[in-house]
Amino acid sequence: MEQHNPWITIDSHKIYENQWIGLTEHNVINPSGGKGIYGEVHFKNYAIGIMVLDADHNTWLVGQYRFPLKAYSWEIPEGGGPLESDPLESAKRELLEETGLTANEWTEMQRMHLSNSVSNELGIIYMARDLAQGESSPEETEQLELRKLPFDEAYQMVVNGEITDSMSVAAILKTKLLILDGHI
Repeated sequence: MEQHNPWITIDSHKIYENQWIGLTEHNVINPSGGKGIYGEVHFKNYAIGIMVLDADHNTWLVGQYRFPLKAYSWEIPEGGGPLESDPLESAKRELLEETGLTANEWTEMQRMHLSNSVSNELGIIYMARDLAQGESSPEETEQLELRKLPFDEAYQMVVNGEITDSMSVAAILKTKLLILDGHI
């Protein structure tokens, strides 16, 4: 069921823009009738995540220091994909770049909005199976640690709060459900 927009935008001003994001400030009347401002971050790429699973139910995690968090993070392979490009092609590129893996079987698992109270960022998660190992080639901004581990260990990392990246949590939990339901 479609809902109507209860927000009224009086005017909007672009505050900041770079090649990845834009920030717009909107003067609004909120659903209760009060005046206010609303900041909105516009992403210029899809967020792409890849849940890797081999025939023995091993997966691969990527570890890296995340600047905005000021902390190290273990995640599924992830990256960005231009909005005007095929997201699956971006997923294939990111998987090879970060892990050196290629996959013959790709399934879209999930589409999700990552922080929809302040941004329009769309995340797309794929499952990659039937794998072949090659050479990785991370971007200059990436100092990555690659870890192959049993899927159940990655699942336990989510349960224990060791994996906090939203796309990784969603992908791992959905994979666990697919395994429990006998779909994998």
